[in-house]
Amino acid sequence: MNTTSTDVSTIISFVFRAVALGMAVSAIVLGIVGTGSTETLVTLLSIGLFTLSLDALDRGKEPE
Repeated sequence: MNTTSTDVSTIISFVFRAVALGMAVSAIVLGIVGTGSTETLVTLLSIGLFTLSLDALDRGKEPE
C-alpha cells in the first residue's frame, strides 16, 4: 500500500475529527454564555456531525 495515500487519509481523518470537536466546544461555550441562538447552535452541531460522517465514510467498513 502506498504510504503517501495512507498519510493523507490519516491527516484528513484528523482534520475532520478536529473540526467536529471544535464545533461541539464552540456550541457549548456559546450556549453557556448565552450569545448563540438555537439556530446557530444547531448549525454548529450539524457541521460537526457532518464531518464525523465524512470521516466514517472515508474509513470504510470496520474489520471484523
